[in-house]
Amino acid sequence: MTERKVALVTAAAGAGIGAAIARQLADDGFDVVITDAHERRCGELASELSEKHGREFLSKPLDVTDFDAVGTVVQKIMEQHGRLDVLVNNAGWNKLEPVAEMSRETWLRCLDVDLNGTFNCMRQALPQMIERRSGVVINISSIAAWETSTEHGAAYSAAKAGILALTRVAAAENGKHGIRVNCVSPGLIYNDFLRKIYPDEFFEGYAENRSLVGRVGQPQDVADMVSYLVSDKAGYITGEVFTVSGGVSPHA
Repeated sequence: MTERKVALVTAAAGAGIGAAIARQLADDGFDVVITDAHERRCGELASELSEKHGREFLSKPLDVTDFDAVGTVVQKIMEQHGRLDVLVNNAGWNKLEPVAEMSRETWLRCLDVDLNGTFNCMRQALPQMIERRSGVVINISSIAAWETSTEHGAAYSAAKAGILALTRVAAAENGKHGIRVNCVSPGLIYNDFLRKIYPDEFFEGYAENRSLVGRVGQPQDVADMVSYLVSDKAGYITGEVFTVSGGVSPHA
């Protein structure tokens, strides 16, 4: 059991947003539970944080599409920490295929990871938060949820739009329990994975021609927004969507 606040972050062990969020919340004083589909990377990040902060960080491999597996992780958190204060739903998947050519497998897989995975984690975590009458949920969506563009793909855009609706309804249902639910929707976020896909010229052109601040986003930009939203300073904020896109695609 611990008096320190506990945060569960999904897809936390990659090269991008999830790892930045996990590191930032650890810096903010949270006991961060690191989950990811890649077990080895989970352990590596947990070891990194343990060495930096001088305390143990729990890591668990997790497929967010497996409802029972999510429940097992939440139960483990309650057994070890006795509380779950923050849930950050960051897991996502995408494959670009035009609607007229999209396989049913691509459509279902994207919805399963992005939207159903978010629901699975909320459904398993919220009862614990309701019991303690306190908690914060942050769902990571995307500007793809409202942009009219071929850049994102229909399945991904539909799933991310669903997350916006899920966020708002969950906020309305759970405010009376002392729980806040918000959504962060990033634009293009530069990371090592994208570097392998796109040439440097792509990012340079994006920064020059689309970003209002003259650069592409970094994982830390999203982590900073999450850090604020889970803090007491954001205690009057719930049911909202926050865009982190350098002004590329504002949400109103």
